[in-house]
Amino acid sequence: MLNKIHYNMELILKNVSKKYNKTKFVVADFSLTLNNGIIGLLGPNGAGKSTLMKMIATISNPTSGSINLDGIDIIKHPNTMRKILGYLPQDFGVYPNLTGYEFLEYIAALKGIGGANLKTKVLQLLEDVNLTEASKKPIGSYSGGMKQRIGIAQALLSNPKVLIFDEPTVGLDPEERVRFRNLISVLANDCIIILSSHIVSDIETIADEVAIMKSGKLIAKGFQADIIDTVTNKVFEIEIRKDELTTFKEKHLVVNTIRRKENILVRFIPDDKIDSAVACIPSLEDAYLSFSKQ
Repeated sequence: MLNKIHYNMELILKNVSKKYNKTKFVVADFSLTLNNGIIGLLGPNGAGKSTLMKMIATISNPTSGSINLDGIDIIKHPNTMRKILGYLPQDFGVYPNLTGYEFLEYIAALKGIGGANLKTKVLQLLEDVNLTEASKKPIGSYSGGMKQRIGIAQALLSNPKVLIFDEPTVGLDPEERVRFRNLISVLANDCIIILSSHIVSDIETIADEVAIMKSGKLIAKGFQADIIDTVTNKVFEIEIRKDELTTFKEKHLVVNTIRRKENILVRFIPDDKIDSAVACIPSLEDAYLSFSKQ
């Protein structure tokens, strides 16, 4: 039996900027090279993540800069990207009167996907996102999480080679988040997968690399271990009184708090050394918050 040949793609963004008026840059001078695998895109609301992904998906053109897929300019030749793209936008619209099965058939028709295997493909995707039992019900009756899962399914319809997910786990319960992560991790060898999420744990458990955005700019990019290393020996825990928390936050970057009977256990990155604090093993969330506050 022949081994499957994996084709490694390359997506290069060079000095990409998007202006919405003469003075406001939503994305500014953004450069990034992506290959097969999963990259997690982190950043606060308004950082420019969704705008960036719309440009990669050829829904919006950059004001300046270039985006090339395997050497082809997708701004000039958008169909190069569209033919191999699966995309789940943050605001995903559905047709409430269609059943889940009918909706996927409709999206397949829009994408020019047909053939004898279409029914099998649709049924498999419905199973993959745990919607087999609901497949004959109108989408208007679906919960928010179920609509998100049908959105994930439509992104996977065309066996895409570039997958863009904008906040895909919003509305999903923990079990369904695990199902989603397992589903896309199988595809990572043969796809470029861009996953934007405000849920750092989703990125931490699946992404090969991480890119952090702030105010439209790329402020950090690298393998998870390298990003986390930036806060090694900088993360501590200390137990303080509840009435000390407000003052403590003014002096230090607080990552997390856990309330106890009388006191609060604070995980933080200090501005100056506190002898009574205990050093912690750093996480991606620690590093992300550290970069975001710079």
